[in-house]
Amino acid sequence: MSQPTVVLVHGAFADASSFGEVVPRLLDDQIAVVASAVPNRSLNGDAAYLRAVLASIPGPVVLVGHSYGCAVATVAGTADNVSSLVYLAGFVPDQGESLGELAGRFADSELATALVPTPVPGGVDLTVAVDRFPAVFAADVDAGVARTLAVTQRPLSAAAFEEKAEAAAWHTKPAWGVVATADHTINPEVQRFAYQRANVAALEVESSHLLMLSQPTVAVELIKKAVLAVSD
Repeated sequence: MSQPTVVLVHGAFADASSFGEVVPRLLDDQIAVVASAVPNRSLNGDAAYLRAVLASIPGPVVLVGHSYGCAVATVAGTADNVSSLVYLAGFVPDQGESLGELAGRFADSELATALVPTPVPGGVDLTVAVDRFPAVFAADVDAGVARTLAVTQRPLSAAAFEEKAEAAAWHTKPAWGVVATADHTINPEVQRFAYQRANVAALEVESSHLLMLSQPTVAVELIKKAVLAVSD
């Protein structure tokens, strides 16, 4: 089998630049990378967008999600060329389950009180309060970087939390994952529960939600492990 392409799927309140510490490390190891944009409009709609991106990539894919991007990858990952998944501090729903239902099994994280709703045409957008962003999202990230991220957020439609996942690729695809134990955005218990249910080979790291920026080596090594498993 040829070496796969790594497709990176960002989460809510962020964009592909959240993988800025991961991408050069993968490229330096001669691993092909695509850092996809995610519309952040609806879970299944975002997954359909991602499937179109996947369809343009020849050969196998290791699909890597972060946060909400893990849920998008879970739905889109049923695409034929997806060989495996990597979940970084993420939501991993089952088919027919919404993110609200998954998170609702456990105590709320600090994100619940930090969200700012903004009415927009067709619905409501959510962002994280700028003054709360560093503590909730990026507590162990460079303060200057966190400050910039706080004011360059990509909003998430509130409807995305309540939309039920049309599919769950982990039923048929192998997966690896990282639990961020100091995560104040997604309760680590939500991550543990979902990973265990999905038979994800998981490790735990003391990190904020943005572990790709605070612990890039951990993320890269796990991605490379998934790539090697597919390449064998």
